[in-house]
Amino acid sequence: MKYLFFLTLIFNFNLLFSQNSEKLDYSNPNYWAALPTVFDSADLTPPSLHDAQSTAEADVFFIHPTSYGGVKGNKPWNAKITYSQVNKKTDEFIIKNQATIFNDVGKIYAPRYRQAHFFAFLIKNKDKKQAALDFAYEDVKNAFEYYLKNYNNGRPIIIAAHSQGTLHAVRILHDFFENTNLKNRLVVAYLPGMPVSKTEFTTIPVCQNEYQTSCFCSWRTFEKGSETSWGKEIKDVAVTNPLTWTTTDELAPKELHKGMVLFNFDETPKEHAIEAQIHNGILWVNKPKFKGSQLIIKNNFHQGDYNLFYVNIRENARKRLNAFWKG
Repeated sequence: MKYLFFLTLIFNFNLLFSQNSEKLDYSNPNYWAALPTVFDSADLTPPSLHDAQSTAEADVFFIHPTSYGGVKGNKPWNAKITYSQVNKKTDEFIIKNQATIFNDVGKIYAPRYRQAHFFAFLIKNKDKKQAALDFAYEDVKNAFEYYLKNYNNGRPIIIAAHSQGTLHAVRILHDFFENTNLKNRLVVAYLPGMPVSKTEFTTIPVCQNEYQTSCFCSWRTFEKGSETSWGKEIKDVAVTNPLTWTTTDELAPKELHKGMVLFNFDETPKEHAIEAQIHNGILWVNKPKFKGSQLIIKNNFHQGDYNLFYVNIRENARKRLNAFWKG
């Protein structure tokens, strides 16, 4: 039985190379989860906040995390761009809860891409994992190239991503910003959800304060007291505290917490609910209290990397853009 299971996995992996692999035409608005010229989930806001994309002075290129999962079965290793169920989850959950953070400061461009299946992060075969991620990255890269040529028009750029999206964002920063003139248009890169080394880039440092620009921030959120082996293979993991925007290990009190947003978007952001502290390559927070929070049994708050700090990140993006213009 186990033998047949692995044969199925091998067969499905081969589907990666047999599916249509031509370049996607990103002039097609259907290949974008968010565009500033189209009403989409990136235009939403929780109560008390407002969308300002129509007058925004910067662009946000947002690379969404994995929304292609479930039982591996006979699914190909990379999602088809037309998978309606995957696109629905991307739009109604991820774009709504993460990309909307930035609709006060920038016009949001979020490409759909043939993302790697969640199972790619569980297999031990690194070559197969990398092949699936490489396939996905080619779409992201093509989308970014199309964006630069057709949409950007020399405007400042914020790169924002999460989880699988962060892996692709790191490559975008290497391919387009490292040691290039485009770095002069980089306001900041938000790279939560995956371990990123402090020395990942030679010309893009880890942000050390809330006003620094042309730098990156990264964190992975866990309940206080947790430990993890995830990311230990990376030397000197960068961790930013989203309450202080520093990399020091002092405890940031709840008074600095500007507001978290629940997934259903039906409540005003709840402030003073989170305290945060950097510990051993991860970000420790207290377990937040809200209706139904007692049902949370995991100590890894990966899905809340953005939601828990929604207003703090939103205000920080504005501060960095203001600093960018002054600089």
